[in-house]
Amino acid sequence: MRAMLLKENTILLVKHTYHDSWYLPGGRMKKGEIFEQAIRRELYEELDCELHSIRLFGVYNSFNEYKNDSIVIFYSDDFSLSGKTDGEIERYDFFKLNKLPEEVSMGTRKRIEEYTKGYTSNFGLW
Repeated sequence: MRAMLLKENTILLVKHTYHDSWYLPGGRMKKGEIFEQAIRRELYEELDCELHSIRLFGVYNSFNEYKNDSIVIFYSDDFSLSGKTDGEIERYDFFKLNKLPEEVSMGTRKRIEEYTKGYTSNFGLW
């Protein structure tokens, strides 16, 4: 589960302590959670981020590492961030949509490209 957090033609990306690439923020669901609860919890825990409004961007399947994971992507341009992070996030930053860092993960880059081309509510491969 991931979120695209956008403000003024920029997108927030995170670098985890355990990955070299930049990703959309997010994480896993806990037992009994619905998608919206999970993404709100994950962003609050990792980034002290409060989502004021969100909408579904798309649902994707990932077959990396011989798994069949479903990845739900949300979109928000109405959120607040305190600047605090937890131990999982090495750092975060906002990047212009047309000037992403080279180290962006493949799936993240694909979702951002879809967003900039106007695609929404996609169901496809991660």
